[in-house]
Amino acid sequence: MDYFSINALREGHAGWSLLRAQNAPLALAFFMAAFTGPNQRNLGRQDLIDALDDVLFALRDSLGEDKFPRSAGEYLDDWAEPGRAWLRKFYTDGQDEPVYDLTASTADVIHWVESLRGRDFVPTQSRLSSIFNLLKTLVHGSETDPEARLDELQRQRDDIDAQMEQIRSGDIPVMSGPEAVDHFHQLTTSAKELLSDFREVEANFRKLDRSLREQISLWEGGQGDLLETIFSSQQDISGSLQGRTFQGFWDYLMSPALRTELHELLERATRIEALATQDGLAQITSMQKDWLPAVEQTQSTVRQLSAQIRRLLDDKVFLENKRIMALIRNIESGAVAVRGTPPTGPFAELAGHDVPVALPFERPLYEPSRSTPIDDSVGVSEDLGVDANALFNQFYVDTARLEANIDAVLDGAEQATLADIADAFPLSQGLAEIVSYFQLATESPTATIDPHAAQTLSWTLPDGSLREATVEKVIFVRPS
Repeated sequence: MDYFSINALREGHAGWSLLRAQNAPLALAFFMAAFTGPNQRNLGRQDLIDALDDVLFALRDSLGEDKFPRSAGEYLDDWAEPGRAWLRKFYTDGQDEPVYDLTASTADVIHWVESLRGRDFVPTQSRLSSIFNLLKTLVHGSETDPEARLDELQRQRDDIDAQMEQIRSGDIPVMSGPEAVDHFHQLTTSAKELLSDFREVEANFRKLDRSLREQISLWEGGQGDLLETIFSSQQDISGSLQGRTFQGFWDYLMSPALRTELHELLERATRIEALATQDGLAQITSMQKDWLPAVEQTQSTVRQLSAQIRRLLDDKVFLENKRIMALIRNIESGAVAVRGTPPTGPFAELAGHDVPVALPFERPLYEPSRSTPIDDSVGVSEDLGVDANALFNQFYVDTARLEANIDAVLDGAEQATLADIADAFPLSQGLAEIVSYFQLATESPTATIDPHAAQTLSWTLPDGSLREATVEKVIFVRPS
């Protein structure tokens, strides 16, 4: 970067303007307390006003009443203005109250300010190992020579055989305490950075959406040429480089086998003796649960932007059809006007049509169709070699048993959620059992389904693998 590009950032970047602002300590302290500290996103306006009122009250009590004279709502509106863009203000489906979230620039500033305090421990060995692993994956994964790929796989297999032989001989290499702490800090830092990167991913998607809208709005050619330009260059939301990378992360995170392996690794990491005194050790087991809401929100943003682009293209088609109908009406009105006095001479000229010429022997002779006899008789054999019991081994969900589970839980409580019932009576039939609980809730006058809240249910398959489902919150209430 040169002087001019840095000066342009100083004059127009939202993060730089936040650092230069007079009330930057107030804004950053509030953003950390409301968003990054509790790891929350998409907070309602009234909730943010209440939280900011508490912060302003404490500051005015210690610094004086005239320190921050504006109200909490005015500060929020000022921070969300397009000229500042420290907060992103938007509306969600089915909500009349605006929702606020940090912009990617603000999140970068918060991360930088937090890094100014310094760190008691800086991981170095784990970072070097990560660099080597990434470099190996890049080089060997891009290799097109089969012999080179086979040589590398053979080398890896030899290393694994040597390690296995070393363990069989009783020499088990164990990571030392400092090495374990080094890798643990690198793990938590990378997890937090990945979670904060989703804001920038959403910002990239919205930037790409604006670029496509401008291209569609200013297009002067045909509709087909516009679609070909958009999709052939893969500038659509899902086909962009950012979209394909994010889709790969989504597919990786949604893999049941990989999610189960990640959960088991996190659980085993909490039992390492060298990490017993580390802060935040117990919280790493919820790492993937923190990722899922952020990833789902980004995925929802992609779906919404793609749907808006489709609607914009439909509007262009409607306007094009309207223009064609206007031209047809103009032609019809002109024809009616000259109906009584038609113009002399040729009215219209059409290019001549060519008569196709085919040689007689090029035409195939007539060949009558042949009727093929079909034997539709059905033979019955005494021994079909098929186990008929498979027709009767289908399971069904006993709703009477589910109702008994609900009544048993409500005997000791006024109300209970579906998660409480699943804890007391674990799910044994997976999604089919969850759907049956939802059916009972819709049919019961004392049960409610909250579409604005979610709960996660889990069950174990016969092979021992774990499955999870995030559904709307269901609340069963004891009948009066």
